[in-house]
Amino acid sequence: MTIEERLVNMERELGRQKRRYRWLLGVVLLAAGGLIVPGFVKTTASRVWAQTGGTAKELRARSIVIEDENGKTRAVLAVGAESVPGLWLFDENGKTRIDLAAFKDGPRLTLYAENDKIRVGLGVLKDGQRLLMSDENGKIRVGLSALKDGPNLSLYDENGKTRIGLGALKDGSAIVLSDENGKDRFLAGKARTVTPDGKIIEYPESSLILFGPDGKVIWSAIK
Repeated sequence: MTIEERLVNMERELGRQKRRYRWLLGVVLLAAGGLIVPGFVKTTASRVWAQTGGTAKELRARSIVIEDENGKTRAVLAVGAESVPGLWLFDENGKTRIDLAAFKDGPRLTLYAENDKIRVGLGVLKDGQRLLMSDENGKIRVGLSALKDGPNLSLYDENGKTRIGLGALKDGSAIVLSDENGKDRFLAGKARTVTPDGKIIEYPESSLILFGPDGKVIWSAIK
């Protein structure tokens, strides 16, 4: 699998992560209405605290809402759909800024900007770790993964085109530079490319290749 293909998979995974977090919307709406935490949770908490002289060691609940001095929800700790536990932190305007959840395939951490756009996504999955960083418009600009067969780094432009790809895999390392159209223009190391006519070419690790805007090789040194 090429560096570009791996980063596409990372983007898809982040999209799936965002969709899986949608169930939180209902949780937050309930929290805003003061309904998420059943009355017995608050009364039981205060009762236990009083009965133990302020030394309670355990409090059990399926959801907990933490408010600030103005009654605004600032944090939610809950078990949501599919028994997924999560923690969400909100700013003074009620915007989600951090969410953390533990799915079956691994934990996810997401950081948001004030405009609700995802800025950082971090996941620890069965096949490795992934880190995605986005710009102020929510577009992914940096992708970093540490998978079983090696780490990958990709840098994207504002149009979502991969401009730099770097991989250090078990079967060889490579760096690829691409133009604004997403076409490879420089390749160093072991990699796989597709010619304009659809032919797949495998290059050894000791390769240095320059491509024209049409995707054709204009200079190469291969050993």
